[in-house]
Amino acid sequence: MRRYHVTTFGCQMNAHDSERIKGMLESLGIGEAVGPEEADILVFNTCTIREKPDTRLAAYLGDAAARKRREPDVVVAVGGCYAEAQRDLIFERYPFIDVAFGPGSIPHLGEWIEAGGHAVPRGRFGTHETFAGTLPMHRERRFSAWVQVSMGCNSKCAYCIVPAVRGREQSRRPGEIVAELEALARDGVKEVTLLGQNVNSWGRDLAPEIRTEFGELLRACDAVEGIERIRFTSPHPKDFRDPVIAAIAECRAVCEHVHLPLQSGSTRILKAMRRTYSREKYLSLVERLRSAIPDLALGTDIIVGFPGETEHDFEDTLEVIEEVGFDSAFTFVYSPRAGTEAATMPDQVSEDVKRERMERLVAVVQRGAAARNAARVGRLEEILVEGPSRTDERLLRGRTRRNTTVNFTGTATAGDLVHVTIEGSTSTTLRGRVASLVAA
Repeated sequence: MRRYHVTTFGCQMNAHDSERIKGMLESLGIGEAVGPEEADILVFNTCTIREKPDTRLAAYLGDAAARKRREPDVVVAVGGCYAEAQRDLIFERYPFIDVAFGPGSIPHLGEWIEAGGHAVPRGRFGTHETFAGTLPMHRERRFSAWVQVSMGCNSKCAYCIVPAVRGREQSRRPGEIVAELEALARDGVKEVTLLGQNVNSWGRDLAPEIRTEFGELLRACDAVEGIERIRFTSPHPKDFRDPVIAAIAECRAVCEHVHLPLQSGSTRILKAMRRTYSREKYLSLVERLRSAIPDLALGTDIIVGFPGETEHDFEDTLEVIEEVGFDSAFTFVYSPRAGTEAATMPDQVSEDVKRERMERLVAVVQRGAAARNAARVGRLEEILVEGPSRTDERLLRGRTRRNTTVNFTGTATAGDLVHVTIEGSTSTTLRGRVASLVAA
């Protein structure tokens, strides 16, 4: 049997795409290898949002080139956002690559392998065409799943290359999404995460007879029997409307957790970023969310060192972090991406200043998250068990509805819902002990 190995870089959408790549290859009778050295087909599902994934990919491709020299029949395939961004140069830069494909054309890999057998045609490239959500899926966890609701993005953020590599926004039909949830529930899935570059604008491009909005989709998904938890990512603050807030508050399965990208706390920088909201509008949205959902956990994304960011702008960001009290934050040093407006802006911030600001930012985020987690000590939390702890095999690991990782003692199986008494905390995790199973 031929075997494949997939290496994934980047976001949750890429993780979902990789599950579809694996499912498609397995549907062709190709098995999964334990590691790349045992594989006949090496697939790299790439990211190019920041410079770091590009650097990591180059190292992996160096290893693949050495393998190709030793074993010329090994197939090297590069997909995802980097492949799309470099489509005109990728075979020139890496002549050993056999096929490349953008994030909207995953089926091409299967077509080429199925048609060519061991003689995969070289130098082929596919671009935006179809949803990966229609392909077979190899899930990493039997009890949880990603569900793609849209692909592409119509926003024009000055720093972001996603619209160029994933195309304009396309919404998946609501009936297809609900049908997928129903099938997942029959297969034992308890938790789903709805995925899109901007989930809040889902549905607006659909034909008039089926057009609806994201709040209604949440309600339709909530009605699927067997699905206990529904999450979604990522929303854009500019499109976060009251019907979505009401759906989160009222739907039994929709979790009390929202990842709400801030990017900057300075209205001046937000305008330069073309985020189309101000500091004041963001804080007003947070107030509306917390008023409707009192136990809400908020996560965010923050960029440090965007072109033109002054010390005053950065201090505005720190003030917003303190005022909101985020439970978690993904923090990034600004990285210029070729083809974006921000890459050619004047007043690029020096790397030394970026690093110094990042250290201060992380300290503020961690301090706030530690205080919010400490406030959970003594509470009874519902946990979806994921498996053994990554740091101590004697413990189990799972997540609360608010998306906080909990390491705990007791007896349970991956996929169980249990009540855990919280006994301690850090800035990123909770710890406790099992009190009881959640009644079915």
